[in-house]
Amino acid sequence: MTGGELVLSDASGDFTLDAALVAQGFGWSQDELQNHMRRGHVISRVERGEGEDEGRWRLSLRCGNRLWRAVVTQDCVMIEHEVAFTHHPA
Repeated sequence: MTGGELVLSDASGDFTLDAALVAQGFGWSQDELQNHMRRGHVISRVERGEGEDEGRWRLSLRCGNRLWRAVVTQDCVMIEHEVAFTHHPA
């Protein structure tokens, strides 16, 4: 990624996120995030908007009790994002 691109989408519709942005949101270094990813601790989810949210996607990453979520447009412009701490599922 170059030039401040934080979210990219390829021809198949898969999204790629800037690891630095997600790591910073979780309060980790990029190495810590990548370690959690390698160990299978990071769960991702993509939801496509419908109705008035058509043309938007909600991207979510969860690791333990940390949740990073963003809404992006069809042009991969991030229009909002948040980081939250949730109850860790038993």
